[in-house]
Amino acid sequence: MIELSYPRQEANNEWFPLIDEEGHVVGKATRPYCHGGSMALHPVVHLHLTDAEGRVYLQKRSMKKDIAPGLWDTAVGGHVDWGESLQEALVREAREELGLHIDPQQVRFLFQYIWQSQRERELVTAFCLQADGMQPQPDHDEVDEGRFFTIGELTSGIGKGIFTQQFEKEELKHLLLSLK
Repeated sequence: MIELSYPRQEANNEWFPLIDEEGHVVGKATRPYCHGGSMALHPVVHLHLTDAEGRVYLQKRSMKKDIAPGLWDTAVGGHVDWGESLQEALVREAREELGLHIDPQQVRFLFQYIWQSQRERELVTAFCLQADGMQPQPDHDEVDEGRFFTIGELTSGIGKGIFTQQFEKEELKHLLLSLK
């Protein structure tokens, strides 16, 4: 098992599992290492919330975020912490970002893909949950606002610079196929 961090690591740094392309843990590294251009593959979970009308809930990323501030993105998205399962990360992230207490047994697997930006490389596992009756309460350190979008609003927003690149180029196409 390998362990990677920057030499001047802060004591409170988050640790992420490093994985191979099949999702097997091969080591661990700090957030700054994973986001600093190392291209070390690490796991991420995304949760798509839908409603009975077929709309999709998106969050507008906080302006405090270092990646894609102020752009609309997947309802919930976050890193899997060292020692945490995908389901545990999904439950934690839903609570932290939107104040939702979800049952992982009610969540449906949608798709998985590798996303690479100029700074990082992630194995994204996306899930879906019918959100009828749920009242998301965005944490304003994480999310500026959130709302449900119709499929028409999503497709008409493509190429207009309102969505994160990841949502527009990967998530949306997979999501639309899975909702058919």
